[in-house]
Amino acid sequence: MESEAEVECPHCGETVSISVDPGGGTTQEYVEDCPVCCRPWRVRVGYDVDGAAEVWVDETH
Repeated sequence: MESEAEVECPHCGETVSISVDPGGGTTQEYVEDCPVCCRPWRVRVGYDVDGAAEVWVDETH
């Protein structure tokens, strides 16, 4: 199972690596700040049956 994912900040466009928690359930949603511009984004993580993570980020409102 993956424990890191690369995502693009929806605010500044920088590609950053974030930690994901395979033990946190098959679907997860939380808010994390961009390590580059410090603006918050919503992170959504889903795991398939093989344990591969799919990660989406978007702006928080």
